[in-house]
Amino acid sequence: MAKVEIYTTGYCGYCRRAKMLLDGKNVAYEEIHVDTDPSRRAEMTQRSGRRTVPQIFINGTGIGGCDDLFALERDGRLDNLLAQGERKE
Repeated sequence: MAKVEIYTTGYCGYCRRAKMLLDGKNVAYEEIHVDTDPSRRAEMTQRSGRRTVPQIFINGTGIGGCDDLFALERDGRLDNLLAQGERKE
């Protein structure tokens, strides 16, 4: 299974939608709360180049936010990404 990380805040509707899609697929993910830890927000911004949440990473590669996640699902590409094992560096 892929390693999935999602940077979120507790009050973000897009974060909830993205997590609902992942939960519906029974995908385990690490949720990183940027509203309670400013250093994690800086980390998210550095990794993604974006300041908005959610920011989603699959196997270390940023795929973008909620709309990007749903676009992958709509295009039939999300399951393949999620099926790939975590890469060893």
